[in-house]
Amino acid sequence: MPLVTMRQLLDEASKGGYGVGAFNVNNLEQIQAIMEAAQETNSPVIIQASRGARKYANDRFLYHLMEAATEIYPDIPLVLHQDHGNSPETCKSAIDLGFTSVMMDGSLQEDGKTPGDFEYNVQVTREVVEMAHEHGVTVEGELGTLGGIEDGVGSGEVNLTDPDQAVEFVERTGVDALAVAIGTSHGAYKFTKEPDREVLAMHIIEEINKRLPNTHLVMHGSSSVPKELVDIINEYGGKIEPTWGVPVKEIQEGVKHGVRKINVDTDLRLASTGAIRKALAEDPAEFDPRSYNKPARAAMQAVVKARMEAFGQAGHAGDYEKMSLQDMADRYSKEGHELATS
Repeated sequence: MPLVTMRQLLDEASKGGYGVGAFNVNNLEQIQAIMEAAQETNSPVIIQASRGARKYANDRFLYHLMEAATEIYPDIPLVLHQDHGNSPETCKSAIDLGFTSVMMDGSLQEDGKTPGDFEYNVQVTREVVEMAHEHGVTVEGELGTLGGIEDGVGSGEVNLTDPDQAVEFVERTGVDALAVAIGTSHGAYKFTKEPDREVLAMHIIEEINKRLPNTHLVMHGSSSVPKELVDIINEYGGKIEPTWGVPVKEIQEGVKHGVRKINVDTDLRLASTGAIRKALAEDPAEFDPRSYNKPARAAMQAVVKARMEAFGQAGHAGDYEKMSLQDMADRYSKEGHELATS
C-alpha cells in the first residue's frame, strides 16, 4: 500500500474511537522496529521526522526507507509526517519530497525557540493549509507551547491552550488536526512526580473536544518514560535522573475525548539506548554493530507494540481503502467550494 494521508487515518480512528501513535525516526532500525510492531499488531501507523532527523538521515535516504517500508509491509496503512515544521518553506520541502502530512508549528517563530503570537500562528498555518490541501496533504497545527526542548525545538515555556482561541484558530486556518498544550513536555525530564489529570490539565482537552468535535486533537510530549527502561540505562553506566512521563492511562482518557494522534519519541530512545548499553557491557569485545542494533531494534519494537495496543489502534489496519493524494485534494476542493457557497 502506498503512503496514505494522515487525515484518512485520523478520520477512521475517530469513527473507531481509538488513537494512533506517531513515532519519530532517524534511522533504519527505528523504522524496522515500528513496522514490525505494526505488522504484529495489525495497526495503522504514523512515522514522523523532525527537521533534525531529515538532516541527520538525509531526505532521500529517509524517503526511500519509507518507500521500502510500504513495499515490505503492503497491508499496513502508513503516514509520513513532518514533525514541527518551523516555516511554510520547511513544510513545502516535505510536500515536494513526498510527505503525506505536515505540521506547521506556528506556536514558535522560525527559529523554533521564540514563541509566536496568535496572529502570526494563524497566518503561517493558514498559508501551509492552502498549499498542502491543494496536494491532498494533511496539516497539523499547534496552539500553545510545551515545556522542554527536543531536537532543538521548544521555547522552554509552558503556555496552555485556550479553548476559545482553539475554536478561532481552527476556523481561521482550516487545519485537520490540532496539537494542544496541556502540561506535557518534550524530552525525558517531564515531571518530578507522577502527574495526575489536574497536572496534565485534561479538562482542556475535554473542553476543546466539546467545541470542536470534528477536529482531531494531538498530544505532543507523550512518552511515558518507563522506569524499567531508565533503570537499564543506569545499570549499565548511564546517568538518567529520576523522572516521570505521561501515564498511559491519562493518554487513554484523552483518546476518549478526541485525541487521535499521540506523539512518542523519548520512549524509543530510552529503549534503544538501554539495549545498546547492555549489549556492549555484557560483551565488551564485540564490535559488530549488528550485535547491539538487533537488541536495540527488538527493545523499540516492544515499546511500540505496547503503545499500539494501549492506544487502541491494534487490529485496525484493515479499516482503510486507500485514498490517493489526488482523491484527498479533490475532497478538500469540494469542501472549500461548499463552504464558499453556503
